[in-house]
Amino acid sequence: MAKSNETDNKLPNMIGSGTKIIGNVETNGDIRIDGEIEGNIISKGKVVIGSKGKIIGEVQCVNAELSGLIQGVIKVSELLSLKNASKLLGDIFTAKLSIEPGATFTGSCKMGDVNQPKTEIKEKG
Repeated sequence: MAKSNETDNKLPNMIGSGTKIIGNVETNGDIRIDGEIEGNIISKGKVVIGSKGKIIGEVQCVNAELSGLIQGVIKVSELLSLKNASKLLGDIFTAKLSIEPGATFTGSCKMGDVNQPKTEIKEKG
């Protein structure tokens, strides 16, 4: 049986503070963002956005923890957790939602089965 390209490594991908990426990010594992991304993120694991993290674009993942800023649509197939300093400007699609006091959310929210037939994220252009 041929080995797939997916990593067996359990260490998360990290985008540090002071780093800015313009473009889409896809990962088979977890990712932590303390920098800025202008583009879409697709993760087969957990996405953690630190307090200085900023995403302008769409996010699709299994679980997400937000302490920073997301401006765009987020689709989480399991649990989305908005921490007390988080700011989300956009729509939420998730199975479960946790919002701490102090979190800011502006947009609509749809809870239920996010694993329905997925639509492709359209690239900004």
